[in-house]
Amino acid sequence: MVTGASSGIGLAAAEALACRGDQVVLVGRDPSRLQAAGDRVREASGERPELFRADFAVLDDVRGLAERLRAAYDRIDVLANNAGAIVLQPLTTVDGFELSMQANHLAPFLLSHLLHDRIGRVVTTASGAHRSGALDPGDLNAALRRYRPIRAYGTSKQANILFTVEAARRWPDVPAYCFHPGVVRTRFGADSRLVALGMRIMPFRSPEKGAETLVWLAQQDPSRLVNGAYYADRRLRRPWPKAADPQLAARLWAASADAVGIAG
Repeated sequence: MVTGASSGIGLAAAEALACRGDQVVLVGRDPSRLQAAGDRVREASGERPELFRADFAVLDDVRGLAERLRAAYDRIDVLANNAGAIVLQPLTTVDGFELSMQANHLAPFLLSHLLHDRIGRVVTTASGAHRSGALDPGDLNAALRRYRPIRAYGTSKQANILFTVEAARRWPDVPAYCFHPGVVRTRFGADSRLVALGMRIMPFRSPEKGAETLVWLAQQDPSRLVNGAYYADRRLRRPWPKAADPQLAARLWAASADAVGIAG
């Protein structure tokens, strides 16, 4: 199952996995783009994927998605937490959280919990932008003050890596990995003319190249990987210390569970 699968890295990964014979499930926010993505995967692989719509800016959408998935599948071999956004203005969701923190971390955190007993492994799309993060588990809305898009995005990506670290500790039976896809030409920041122009003219990676490590992590034998680790270009990497601190990871887990209403 690939979230954020209507375009970019998620769509490229879904297409690659389907062409290898995997049954893929696509999750996206926009119905028309999700349908178009499903058509593309079908044309490439010959099999029509299942489509599920959910908006990660609404936690009730995530809860509803989990219910529908649990009703449809007894097992999800791989949950690819790929959905995310870079938010150019300070925005608060209906749930009361800074948008990039919710869409990039809290929503996949909640989804992973609600599907935990059905998942074979978790692969989360992180980013080298975690270096610019300034995570404070005591205030998940800290980015709203003196808002800077890259800092907010980097903080959410720092959270992705810390989630992976703590998931590996708490859920040893469910291997968890995260990865940096590189700087990829996608719809990220499409609302900004400057960012959109840069995406067109700069030598960024293609979505297919960015998805390679996701596909690799989804298919590798766990004995060949390090549980809880961070990868880039199919190689083990060391994230910045603030994204690998086990005490910070435990604090973030507790704060996130409280934020999304999960006991324990």
